[in-house]
Formats: sequence, C-alpha cells, structure tokens
Amino acid sequence: MIYLITQPATKEQIERMVETLGYIKLAVDIEQGILAGGGELHADCEALLLSSGCQQVNIWGADWYPASQRIEYESLINIRPRQNNRSMTIQDPIIRASVAKIIQGLLANK
Repeated sequence: MIYLITQPATKEQIERMVETLGYIKLAVDIEQGILAGGGELHADCEALLLSSGCQQVNIWGADWYPASQRIEYESLINIRPRQNNRSMTIQDPIIRASVAKIIQGLLANK
C-alpha cells in the first residue's frame, strides 16, 4: 500500500508500508516537504506525488528502515543528468539533507 504522507505518519501507516518489503520505498518532494511511501517501486511513489501536483524536478527516491531509523538514498528515479545527478544515489549533500529532514520529520520514531 502506498500512502501520501503530508503530516507525521501513524504507527499503523508505517506498519502497512513496511509489509511489502520489510522497509519502505519512498519518493520525497523536497519543495513541498511531503512524501509517498510503500509499495514495491520508487516510481509508483513518484507517480502518486506527480498525480498530487508535485513537480518531478523536486522528487527524490530513498528507502527508510524503521527498525534502525536508517535512510538509503538510492533509486532509479534519482538518475538525472540534467540536474547533475548521474547516479542512482543522491549526490548533492543539500538535497540529501532535505530528504533526510523530511523523512525524519514524517516517519522517524514511529
């Protein structure tokens, strides 16, 4: 199940998002400070954000491991040569920090 998270997620939402893979695939809009999480693909989360009016240039993929509160910044949706990100990993430390802040604010310690 994929959720659009605009305010801190409930424990039940976290549990449902983790069910699929044991961790949570995310797409994070660093401009609006929201995220979509759950499901099997970052692209599915990205599609939910796009259908909610977000702009692709602001959406970055990551994974959240609730048990360890760890973030991984790797996703196919992050490959963006036009934004100087030629890797699956988010390379810009400012973007990484924004993604981390949003994830921690909406998902951490649930």
